[in-house]
Amino acid sequence: MSSQIIPSLPKTFSSSLDLWREKNDQLVRQAKQLTRDSRPSLRRQQSVQDTLEGFRELLLTLQGLPAAVPALPLELTVTCNYIILRASLAQGFTEDLTEDVQRGLERVLEAQHQMGSKSQQGLKELWHSVLSAPSLLPELLPALHCLASLHAALWMSTNHLGDLTSLLQTLNGSQTETSEDLLPLLKSWSPPVEKLHAPLILQDAESLKDVLLTAFACRQGFQELITGSLPHAQSSLQEAASGLCPPSVLVQVYTALGTCLRKMGSPQRALLYLTEALKVGTTCALPLLEASRVYRQLGDTAAELESLQLLVEALSATHSSETFTRLIEVELLLPQPDPASPLHCGTQSQAKHLLASRCLQTGRAEAAAEHYLDLLAMLLDGSEPRSSPPTSALGPCMPELCLEAAAALIQAGRASDALTVCVELLSRTSSLLPKMPSLWENASKRTKELPYCPIWASATHLLQGQAWSQLKAQKEALSEFSQCLELLFRALPKDKEQGAGSNCEQKCMSDVSLKQLRVAALISRGLEWVAIGQDTKALSDFLLSVQICPGNRDGSFYLLQTLKRLDRKNEASAFWREAQSQLPQEEAARCLPLYLETCLNWIHPPNCEAFFEEFGTAVLESCDL
Repeated sequence: MSSQIIPSLPKTFSSSLDLWREKNDQLVRQAKQLTRDSRPSLRRQQSVQDTLEGFRELLLTLQGLPAAVPALPLELTVTCNYIILRASLAQGFTEDLTEDVQRGLERVLEAQHQMGSKSQQGLKELWHSVLSAPSLLPELLPALHCLASLHAALWMSTNHLGDLTSLLQTLNGSQTETSEDLLPLLKSWSPPVEKLHAPLILQDAESLKDVLLTAFACRQGFQELITGSLPHAQSSLQEAASGLCPPSVLVQVYTALGTCLRKMGSPQRALLYLTEALKVGTTCALPLLEASRVYRQLGDTAAELESLQLLVEALSATHSSETFTRLIEVELLLPQPDPASPLHCGTQSQAKHLLASRCLQTGRAEAAAEHYLDLLAMLLDGSEPRSSPPTSALGPCMPELCLEAAAALIQAGRASDALTVCVELLSRTSSLLPKMPSLWENASKRTKELPYCPIWASATHLLQGQAWSQLKAQKEALSEFSQCLELLFRALPKDKEQGAGSNCEQKCMSDVSLKQLRVAALISRGLEWVAIGQDTKALSDFLLSVQICPGNRDGSFYLLQTLKRLDRKNEASAFWREAQSQLPQEEAARCLPLYLETCLNWIHPPNCEAFFEEFGTAVLESCDL
C-alpha cells in the first residue's frame, strides 16, 4: 500500500524536508528550555513569543506546498507544537484553535485525494472521515492522535462534552452513544507510540491523554460536589488524586475531598485530606478555609478562628510561580471556581470579614472590633473593591461592613468609636435618601443601591442610639431611636415593588429586616423610657412592637413587665392569654444581617422563658381562685 501511495521524492524536496524537521526539533528544544524557567522576565517572554512565531512560520511554509503524504507527519507535528505552545502561553484553549485542527484534517484528506465534498463537513465528521479512511497510513497515526488529544482538550475546556465523547468513540472504534461513557472511553483510548526517529513534539498524545483523564475526573468531581452527589464526587476526586495532578490542582482535589467528607458527616477524615493539601506546599488558602468550616462543624471555635487568621495571612502572601513539567496541564482544562463554590477562597478582605464576623458571633467582641477596624482600613486604602452587591455571596457591601463594625465596637464597650463609624456612614448614605414619600417608594426603579439606603440609614441611627445608651446619655439615645423609627415607618416594602424575579435574600432585606429593625428600635426606645421612669411611653412602644410582630417573645416580655409595674394586672393577664394562641415568629431569621442579629441579642432578656412560665402559673392560679 505504501509503495502505491508514496511517490519517489525529488532530492530537493527530501533535503528541504530534512531542514524543516531540523527546524522543528530546534524549536521544540528551545521551547522546552524556556518553559523550564518559571522566572518572569521580558526577555524570556519575548523568546517564547519568538519560538511560537517560528512554529507559525514553519507551519505556513509546509501548508503552502501541495499536501503530500511524506510531509504530513512533520506538518501535523508542527501543527500540534504550534497549538500546544499557543495554548500554554494563553493559559487556556480558545475556539479559534479549531481552525488549525480543521486545516490539519483537511490536509490529510487532500494528500489522499479524498477531500471532495468533505470540505463542507463539520469537525466531528472530518475526524470520522480521516480516521476511518482505508488508505490512512500508520505513520500518520501518532501525530493524528496528538492532534485529536488537543482537540479533545479544547472541547473539554469549552464544555463540549458530547463532541468530545464522539471523538473518543471514533478514536476507539466504539459505537457507544452514551455521554456517560466518557471516563471509560478516556481510559480505554490507547494512542500509538511515536517512532524513535519521529519529529520532536512538545507533548505527546499519551501525556495529553493523562492530562485529559485527570482533568475530566476533577471537573466531574467538582461538579458532583456542587450538585450534592457526594459519594460520586468522592469517587471522581479520588480518581483525580491518583492522576498526574500538578501541585495547585492537587490542593484543590484534596480540599474538595475534605469538603465532601465534611458534608457526609466525617469531619475527622476530612481533616486528614486537608492536612495532605497543606503538605503539598503551593498555596494553603483553600484548605485553611475548608479547615475553618470543619472546625466549626466540630464546635472547636478556637481552631476555627486560628484557621481563619492563617487564611488572612496566606492570602496576603505572594507565591512563586510553579515550574511545569508539561506545557498543557490539568489546570488549563478546569473552569475557574464560581464565587459561590466551596472551592473559591475569595480575597484577603473577604477572609478578614469572615474572621471578624465569626469573632462577633462567638462572643469575642474585642477581637472582632479590631478585625473590623483593620478591614475598613484595608478597604478604604483602595487596594481592594469597596463593595459587592448587597445580596452577594461574596459578603456584605461597605455600608453593612460599617454597621457590623459599629455593632462590634459597641459590643466591645467602645461606644465612642462606634459613634465615629456611624457618623461617617450616615454622612455618606443620608444624601442618597429620597426626600419625598413618592421618591422613596420608587427608589428601587432607579439604582441598585437606593432600596437599601433606608435600611442602612435606619440601622445607623439604631446603633447610634445603642452607643449613646451605653454612654448613659438617654436624651441622645431617645433622639436616635426616634429618627430610626421615623425612617423605618416611611419605608413600606411590598412584594410587588420587588419584582417578579426577586430572590429570598432580597425579600428578607426588604420585609423581614425592616420589620425586625422596627421591633429592635421600638424595644430599644421603650427601654430608654423605662430607664428614665416613663413607663407609659415605654408601654406604647412595647405594645407597638408586638403588633408589628405578633408572638415576638422579647416585646411580649417587656410589655408584660411594664403592665405589672403599672399595676394593670387584668390587661397583663388578657394579653398573656392572647399571646398563648400566637406562635413565636422565627421568620427567616437566618436572612437577617449580622449587625441586626447583634442588636436583637442586646435587647433579648436573659430570663425570658422563666418569666413567662412564672407569669403563666400565676394567671392560671388566679383563674382557679
